[in-house]
Amino acid sequence: MTRPLLALSTAAALAAATGGAAAQQAATPLEEITVQGQGAGTGQTDGAPGVATNDGYVAKTTRSATKTDMPVNETPATINTVTQQQLQDRRPQTLEDALAYTPGARVGAYGFNPRFDSFFIRGVDVTYTGVFRDGLRQYSSPSGMFRLEPYGVESISILKGGASAIYGASSSVGIIDVISKRPTDYKFGEVEVQGGSFDRKQLSFDLGGPVNEQGTVTYRLTGLARDADTDMPGVPDNRVFIAPAVTFKPSDDTKITVLGEYMDSKTGGSMFQKNSSVDLTDKYGNVIKDANGDPVTGSGGAEKGIEYDPDYNGFTQKQWRAGYEFEHDFSDAVSLHQNFRWSGISTNERFGDADKTYRGQVKETFSSVAADTYLKTKLQTGPVGHTVLTGVDFGHLKYDSRIAYGGTTGNPDLPNPTKQHQTLWGVYAQDEIRLDAWRLLLSGRHDWLDSKYYVPSSGKPFNPDETPNPYYVPSSTSKQNKGAWTGRAGLSYVTPFGLTPYVSYGTSFNANSGTVINDGSVAKPTKGEQAEAGVKYAVPGYNASIDASVFWLKQTDGIIYAVDSHGVNQQKQLDFRSRGFEIEAVGSLDNGVSFQASYSYTDTKILKLSDVTEGNQVNSIPKHAFAIWGNYDFQSAPLRGLGVGAGVRYTGSSFGDDLNRPIIKNSPRAFVDAKVSYEFENIDPKLKGLRLQVNANNLLDKVEQVCSGSYCYFNEGRKVIASLRYRW
Repeated sequence: MTRPLLALSTAAALAAATGGAAAQQAATPLEEITVQGQGAGTGQTDGAPGVATNDGYVAKTTRSATKTDMPVNETPATINTVTQQQLQDRRPQTLEDALAYTPGARVGAYGFNPRFDSFFIRGVDVTYTGVFRDGLRQYSSPSGMFRLEPYGVESISILKGGASAIYGASSSVGIIDVISKRPTDYKFGEVEVQGGSFDRKQLSFDLGGPVNEQGTVTYRLTGLARDADTDMPGVPDNRVFIAPAVTFKPSDDTKITVLGEYMDSKTGGSMFQKNSSVDLTDKYGNVIKDANGDPVTGSGGAEKGIEYDPDYNGFTQKQWRAGYEFEHDFSDAVSLHQNFRWSGISTNERFGDADKTYRGQVKETFSSVAADTYLKTKLQTGPVGHTVLTGVDFGHLKYDSRIAYGGTTGNPDLPNPTKQHQTLWGVYAQDEIRLDAWRLLLSGRHDWLDSKYYVPSSGKPFNPDETPNPYYVPSSTSKQNKGAWTGRAGLSYVTPFGLTPYVSYGTSFNANSGTVINDGSVAKPTKGEQAEAGVKYAVPGYNASIDASVFWLKQTDGIIYAVDSHGVNQQKQLDFRSRGFEIEAVGSLDNGVSFQASYSYTDTKILKLSDVTEGNQVNSIPKHAFAIWGNYDFQSAPLRGLGVGAGVRYTGSSFGDDLNRPIIKNSPRAFVDAKVSYEFENIDPKLKGLRLQVNANNLLDKVEQVCSGSYCYFNEGRKVIASLRYRW
């Protein structure tokens, strides 16, 4: 890649960086020089153009926090970022893998389950409600959740704290904003082949650059095809993925970027291990008995071995999205922004038991529209600077779901579908205030929810001339019309030596899609609040930062599946609180060393669920966890071009159910990952752009049982992936 730079004199550059008076003077121009380097998505991580800037492992700015370009180090909130360089070094295969080194993230709670990206942040399940794509909520339905292809991702921003004030319906702990790869203003390309464990075969490509000489039209085309198995019989890992993007710049003041994606993937409909039965006990250790006085049993320790039919086991999913990001500057102070996306999913899941006594099938389709329009205004009131956002956004979701069980051959007869239509409107305002070293963030919002949930009749309708059918349930429609106010406030102080202390408070509101509680009622919206205090330190003279924070959050009416005091698995709404401490250090240094290290302490407490769980810890959430990853690229001969990396992920002990039974308590565990790479241009300059990389996930092949929600699973064993990439 070749880009011209116009050098500034040292004095003028320093003045511009520090905001001094000399910044207003003309810089002394030097001769034009040419810099050879690699930009976003091609090595050096500049971040998604106009959305984020990163330098190696260190995030500099991200729009995910405020929808503006407020520097990460100045923002009064915790922001963890998985940068492009981290993605390239660790090569995660799922969103769970990508978040594995993020403080406060609980991944792997359901063992090996490639159907969905399921994870917790600070004890909050954000699987359905916390994932955003390019600043817009990624809607989902009960069995329809977007599967992430990391190769199509530029970076991932994890914004912690109630963010509903500017994002609307979202998790009480914040949002995970996945930033898509997008067009660049320089030409590049890469093609890569992969092979590895479980007969993995993959071909991928990434191309981009200007379409015309003026550079007013640029493009990006990213795609891959994979054929692979897993260590579970009847559970493939196949997919075809394509993501086109085009940016139009008709003038210096106007830009529109069109983003698209299509993915067709197939894995297993079930991959459950065998579970033994144990007597259920209450929190006092007493064995729970049924009405006949017999002990109530539930899932306990698991033994290695499948509990499904690999010959009738498939989960195919087709997903697509298309949208745009529009920006227009009316002046240097006022600009209009609009983001829009239409997306949809079609799933077909088949599963049966190992004894081939029954079969089940789930077919589901859903589509959604998300749109966000806001005006950004910069103004000055005396010594106080403001960046004001005023906006309105809209979201609509509709889905059909059909579930059937029965029979030992063929597909079960699917009933009429359960349906839901959900519409959300929101209006919001935010003021980003700057006074000397102070940064004050204030935002408020109101949302309106309109939801209809339709359940078809089941069984044979009642006929007075026949014997009544005891299994007949008439059709029903449940409606919700709700409104909610949410807000966020944060204050930070930016010192000249890189230290930024901050405090923040935010509330959240989320409408639960596709959820009916066991008593037949539609779930109430989930609400939450979080308070936080922390400090950020941008280490002077180094491309490194250290962030630490303490937090307290409370969530009401969260959705969970829980075993009640009689051993019955019920869908309930949970009130709980979480509090803790997190610290993270990241850096990419000039000597070739890059690192990421984190520790988190998360203490959860159930406030309302059932009479025997109040005061217990939320299941599968460890109090202690840490992760460390380091990478070193050799800088001098004879090893120049060689890169090595390794990491350890530690998860402390946790309970396997909300009853906190010691019999299925999860023991502490640690997993090791590793990476080695080599740039062949150090052998021969003609081989510039050719790179070999080998990644090993769970290098020591440690397979552990993990129990969540009273059921037990196993994690995936060692996976080794080798890739050969050519980049130009």
